[in-house]
Amino acid sequence: MTKKKDRQKGSGVPPMAELPSPEHIDKEGLLREYLGGGLDLICILGPTASGKTRYAVSLAREFNARLGGGQAGAEIISADSRQVYRGMDIGTGKDLSEYGEIPVHLLDIAPAGSKYNIFQYQNDFERVYSDIRGRGGIPILCGGSGLYIEAVTCGYSLPDVPADQELRERLEKEDTDVLIKMLASLKPLHNSTDYDTRKRLIRALEIAIYEQEHPVDTTHFLPKHTYYIGTLVSRDERNARIDRRLDARLEEGMVGEVRSLLEDGIPADDLIYYGLEYKYVTLYLTGKMTYQEMRERLSIAIHQFAKRQMTWFRGMERKGIKIHWTEV
Repeated sequence: MTKKKDRQKGSGVPPMAELPSPEHIDKEGLLREYLGGGLDLICILGPTASGKTRYAVSLAREFNARLGGGQAGAEIISADSRQVYRGMDIGTGKDLSEYGEIPVHLLDIAPAGSKYNIFQYQNDFERVYSDIRGRGGIPILCGGSGLYIEAVTCGYSLPDVPADQELRERLEKEDTDVLIKMLASLKPLHNSTDYDTRKRLIRALEIAIYEQEHPVDTTHFLPKHTYYIGTLVSRDERNARIDRRLDARLEEGMVGEVRSLLEDGIPADDLIYYGLEYKYVTLYLTGKMTYQEMRERLSIAIHQFAKRQMTWFRGMERKGIKIHWTEV
């Protein structure tokens, strides 16, 4: 490790951050804490190819075995921003067979080609979460979309405010300092997250101005006492898994899946919007790159995506969220 860091330092490449230390998860104690009311949600998170789904399913099965048949068991709620779409199975890695007898929710709930958003996810999550809890079950949130996870476990309240293109164009003409003052006159500014980018600042103003004139339906979520478990894998192993999985998906017919979506009338730009597999395979099918270029560039993009996921999760820790990382 030291030699690798020295090489990176000498080459001008900053050393990679250390991975978190793995923990042993006391699953029996975790179940007791949930049943005793100390927790009301368990979340399994991690970067792509880290074994999240497999771990969530094994945890659900262990809980169910300890509970016996006397009460409702564990059920999984997906926190994946692309697995919500129907017909996008191979490219998003739904691996439906992996769940077996364990119920899973929030897969295949939106048509391919649509733009499902985080507000919809919050509402869909709350509906499913409340139903599982109401039946006496144990909800296990599982996924790699950090924004979705934070949105339903950190008390985000997002108003359903429509876009106002005319207003946005007017606001774009103003200096950032002027926009911040405008926003401060409409709502308290508790932190800088509303204006750390101009896009976010303008959206915050759009919401605040709309709320001055219209009653707004906001999401009202039950308080969550979440236990976060992160699936930990070394970078080298993660990248090797990504490459093996990519080749397997190509062999399973991922190109054919994207071709079928195009033939069904979904515009190429809409598929490119989804990124990663759908972006690069679409570019290949539309003649923008060769098959080999698609394979190589897609592999690099997925490696980079996994790194960004880990950066997001470590950012959650810096905000004070405790993630119990474990090797699976």
